[in-house]
Amino acid sequence: MTTDAVGGVFTYSLELADGLAECDVEVVLALVGPPPSPEQRRRLRAARLAGYGERGGALEWMDVPWADLNRTALWLIELVDSVQPDLVHLNGYVHGVVELGVPKLVAGHSCVLSWHEAVRRRPAGPRWERYRAAVTAGIREADVLVAPTLGLLAQLRRLYHPRCPCEVIPNGLAPGALAPLPKEGYVLGVGRVWDEAKNLGALERIAPRLSWPVVVAGEGSPLGRIGGDRLRQLYGRAAVFAAPARYEPFGLAAVEAGVCGCALVLGDLATLREVWGDAAVYVDPFDDDALARALDRLLADDGERARLAAAARRRALSYSRERMAATYLDLYERLLTEAEQPVRIPLETA
Repeated sequence: MTTDAVGGVFTYSLELADGLAECDVEVVLALVGPPPSPEQRRRLRAARLAGYGERGGALEWMDVPWADLNRTALWLIELVDSVQPDLVHLNGYVHGVVELGVPKLVAGHSCVLSWHEAVRRRPAGPRWERYRAAVTAGIREADVLVAPTLGLLAQLRRLYHPRCPCEVIPNGLAPGALAPLPKEGYVLGVGRVWDEAKNLGALERIAPRLSWPVVVAGEGSPLGRIGGDRLRQLYGRAAVFAAPARYEPFGLAAVEAGVCGCALVLGDLATLREVWGDAAVYVDPFDDDALARALDRLLADDGERARLAAAARRRALSYSRERMAATYLDLYERLLTEAEQPVRIPLETA
């Protein structure tokens, strides 16, 4: 399985690997892109992996990544030759074109073109045409395309026209040490502050207008990128979690917050409504005033906060690692069965 250490795909990959290990499936992780943080390395060591390899270099959505992607392709071929896996699970698109001799599952977690439409509210420009072509080619050679929501899958179908079967498998996680703690009066945001899609800048802009303090954790925030016990404490004690995202294909941070019994205030996106239903408050992510009003109402209403917190926890616990792993395992088994089927050539009829 390929992964990278930049976003939520890292958590997803380790959760899936641990869930598959419980089903006696061995996972070798191929870590590409920027190096993991010390906290991520700790999580790698703790994960139930059969092994992992690392290769640096640019990821497909980065500027001018093509030489690095070609070198990564050669590395993946060598790794597959060494490991001899039954199948390859790619958490990226472009390496779907690489001939690896085994079935290839491509899992989509986001894409530049749908990101651009959602965040910039206009199509990506000509500079992304090579990316579009490479992603289209990678998906074309996949044996199956998976997305965590129907909303993202619809975008991938519209933008890249896959010819392979497509499936929706929601992400999941094991609660582990995540749990509600005695709640304190602050609003929590978690994510990459530099990522326009996360829109955490909106929380910082409206913070002076709120009656409660706002705490933002993540790369580019005053707290920085944190994990482990410190992050679990922040989740557990936060009464409200806000993610006014402009683009979010699934959102594992909100699931973590939901497990911890936070009331959720989320960007009004089709994908987030699909994941959370009526277990969250939704706001226009381009309207800071709407975000401030929604938070003000929630901070002043103890009963509504408690109701939403309970609803979010129930919904979050339904996105379990066990369920995710079992669904992927069923798909893997179907792919392997189909790969063993002989090619049937119809007889010519007179």
